[in-house]
Amino acid sequence: MSGYSSAVNFLVLPGVYAPQEDTELLAGALADEPLATGAEVLEVGTGSGALALKAARRGARVTAVDVSLRAVCTARLNAWRSRLPVRFLHGDLFEPVRGQSYDLILANPPYLPTPAADAEPRGSARAWDAGHDGRLILDRICREAPALLRPGGVLLIVHSSLSGPDRTVQWLREAGLKAAVSRRCRIPFGPVLRTREEWLRQRGLLSAADEQEELVVVRAERAV
Repeated sequence: MSGYSSAVNFLVLPGVYAPQEDTELLAGALADEPLATGAEVLEVGTGSGALALKAARRGARVTAVDVSLRAVCTARLNAWRSRLPVRFLHGDLFEPVRGQSYDLILANPPYLPTPAADAEPRGSARAWDAGHDGRLILDRICREAPALLRPGGVLLIVHSSLSGPDRTVQWLREAGLKAAVSRRCRIPFGPVLRTREEWLRQRGLLSAADEQEELVVVRAERAV
């Protein structure tokens, strides 16, 4: 993610999820969207604010939310240093924006399955730990995001193939959206996944031959 981490004025404070390959994949999907000037964009799980700032540079009116107060402070600092008018809110997913609607919603939630499914994620682990099946936050997004989309609005979610892209697509279609996987990429196992590799193989989520993780973007659109 050198395109973000080396950007002038862009900072990632300790304990905040830094832009990585999933951010880059979602950024590519964002670039594909015909975003009109003044479009209302929401990002949930903004982290350091990289994608929110990317949308703001295209003239969108951007609101971004994160459950981590440190992430919100980091993103606000990056917006200030970049002189971009993004509204950053501290809160749990869609709670701070209830009753509002958007032309585009971006989501890069926690999505890694974890053996410690009963333990509440803490600290920086909140950026990746997502329950036994990796869908602790994904299922909430699938349930709640469709109601916040305007007619013709689009939802873009990035996550791992380990956490059930087919289930994401199915849930969004059942909510009345046109949904499909729009982007894919394969990356080497990161340090967190490496620590869970044996457990994931035992569960059948990784084969004996798998040495890379697949990331996907699911695109869902509300009918006009």
